[in-house]
Amino acid sequence: MKQKEKIRWQFAGVLGLALVSGIIAYPKVFSYLPFPNAAGIEQKLKVNLGLDLQGGIHLEYAADTSQVPVGKKTEALQAALSVVERRVNAFGVGESVIQLSKSGSEDRIIVELPGVKDVEEAKKMLKETPFLEFRESNESELAAQIAQANDESKKQAEDVLSRAKSGEDFATLAKTYSQDPGSKDKGGDLDFAKKGMFVPEFDAVIFKDDFRTGTVYPDLVESQYGWHIIKKLDERGEGDAKEVRAAHVLLPKQSIDMVPDSYKYKATGLSGKNLKNASVDYQGQGFGMPQVALQFDAEGAKLFADLTKRSIGKPIAIFLDGEVVSAPTVQSEIPDGRAVITGNFTLEEVKNLVKRLNEGALPVPITLVGQQSIDASLGEGALRQSIFAGLIGLLAVSVFMVLYYRFLGLGAVFALLIYSAMLLAIFRLSGYTPFPITLTLSGIAGFILSIGIAVDANVLIFERTREELSYGKTVAKSLEEGFHRAWPSIRDGHVSTLITTVVLMILGTGFVKGFAVILALGVLLSLFTAVVLVHTWLRFVVGNWAEGHKAILVAPKAPPEDGEAGEKHVESVIKKEIKNTESAIKNEGKVKTVKKKKSKHRKR
Repeated sequence: MKQKEKIRWQFAGVLGLALVSGIIAYPKVFSYLPFPNAAGIEQKLKVNLGLDLQGGIHLEYAADTSQVPVGKKTEALQAALSVVERRVNAFGVGESVIQLSKSGSEDRIIVELPGVKDVEEAKKMLKETPFLEFRESNESELAAQIAQANDESKKQAEDVLSRAKSGEDFATLAKTYSQDPGSKDKGGDLDFAKKGMFVPEFDAVIFKDDFRTGTVYPDLVESQYGWHIIKKLDERGEGDAKEVRAAHVLLPKQSIDMVPDSYKYKATGLSGKNLKNASVDYQGQGFGMPQVALQFDAEGAKLFADLTKRSIGKPIAIFLDGEVVSAPTVQSEIPDGRAVITGNFTLEEVKNLVKRLNEGALPVPITLVGQQSIDASLGEGALRQSIFAGLIGLLAVSVFMVLYYRFLGLGAVFALLIYSAMLLAIFRLSGYTPFPITLTLSGIAGFILSIGIAVDANVLIFERTREELSYGKTVAKSLEEGFHRAWPSIRDGHVSTLITTVVLMILGTGFVKGFAVILALGVLLSLFTAVVLVHTWLRFVVGNWAEGHKAILVAPKAPPEDGEAGEKHVESVIKKEIKNTESAIKNEGKVKTVKKKKSKHRKR
C-alpha cells in the first residue's frame, strides 16, 4: 500500500472515530435518524450524575464488627455491603453509590441515593433489612458473674453497716453508697410511712417494738432489691394509724431475671450471612400457625449442627434486629442445616419476613450515624455553572491555540473537540460495563483540568516543529522531527500525572477518587489525541502547498541569528560537525595502523 493511500485510510479512521464519538456524546442525533426507538436509545445513553449534581440522600452507617473474628471481618463487611445494595436495588433506586469507608477505627457503609427526596423513606428502606442471629444460652456463666457481683455488694453493705453502727453520719453514708435513687439525695430519708408500704422484710424491721428511734438496726436486712442498712428516725400514732419514719442505705442485689435478653445469650457465629433460603411454613403439618422455615448454606449447616449438639436441653435464641423472636429448647442435634422461626405471626407478617430475609439478612448490625439531604435545585445550578466553566475554558484554549500556532493550532482544536466527544462517550457507555462512571463536581474539575493537559502535549510538539523550521528544514521533515523529539517529554509528563491519579484512587475516598478517575481517563485520552489524531490529521492536510506558506502553517520562529549572519551560523555549525566527524574517522584509522605495527613487531 502506497504511503499516501495509507495516510488517507488513517484520516478516514479519525473522521469515523470523531463521528461515532459525537453521536454517542450527543444522542439527540438519534431523533433525527430513522431509528424506531430513538427516545429509548437516548435514555439508555444518559450520563450518571452524582449526588452533588442531581440531589438526593446521603446516609452513613456504622458497622459493628466486634463479634466477628478478625480473619473474617473483611468478608463480613463485603457481605453487608452486598445485602444493602440488593435492598436498595429492590426498591428501584437507580445510580446509587454504596461503598465501604473508615472513620478512625470504625467501619462505615456509605449509601448515596440520587433523586430520592424523602430521608425517612430512605432510612426505612434500609432499616427493614433484618439482622438475623442465632445465640446460645449464657446463663451458667452469667449466674457465676451475678453471684460474684452479689458477694461484693453484700461485703460492701456489711462494711457500711459497721461504719453506721460506729457512729458515722448516716445521711453522708446514704449519699455516698446508697443505690436507691428516690432517697439517696435526701440522705436515705424515706419519710413517714404506714405498715405495708414497703417490702415485707423492710416493714417487719422498722415496725419492731424493740427497734428504738435514733438507732441503726444491728443486722443487714435482705430483700429482693438487695441489702438494706436501716436507721429509725421517728414514729407517730398508735395501732393501725402508726407511722414510722426511717432512712436506709441500699446496696443492690442482681438476679438473672433483671438481665436483658441480649446478655442471657452469647454469639455463636451463625447469622444471616449463612442463610441460603427462607420460606413460609406452618406448624402441625400445615394446619397450625404460620412460621418461617430456614435453610443454611454448607458453613451454616455445620455451625448449626455443632450448636444444637452442645445445646441439648438448653434454649437457642433466634434474634431478629436485636430482639428475641423465638427461644426453643433443643431436643436433639439437627445436622441437616434447617431451622424454623416461630411466634405469634400472622401470615402476612411471615410473608414479609421471608421476603426481607431472602433479600438479604445483614451479617453485622448497622447503625445510622449521619445523614444529609441535597436539594436537586442546588445540583442543577452547580451542573450549569460547571458546564459553562468547561465551555469557557475550552473556548479560551482554542482561541489561544489558533492565534499563536495558526494552522497547527487549528489541528489541535480539532483534536480537542474529538477528545471531549470521546470522553463524554465513555461516560455514557460506562453504564454498560461492570464499572459505571458517576459524574460529580470533582469529576468535572478533573475533566476541565485534563483539557489543559491535552493542549500541553500539542504545545510541546508545535514548539519543536517551529524550532526545526527555523533551521531551514522542510515542513514535512519538521513535523516528523517535532513529534519525534517531543515524545519523551510528553510521555514522562503523562506518566507522572497518572502515578498521582493512581495514588489518589488508592488512598482517596468519595469525591477525591472521582476526581482521580476522570483525570486519569482524560490523561490517557489526551495522549492518544495529541500523538495519534493530531499527527494523522496534519500528515493528511499538510502537503506541498505548505512549503510556500509556512507563515500560515505556524508563526515562524526566529533562527539563532537574523539574516546573513544566521545563515552563516547554521553553515558554520554544519561544517564544524563535518570536521569533527572526519577527525574522528582519521583518528580511528591511526589507532588501527599503530595496532598493526605493534603486532608485526611482536611477531619479529
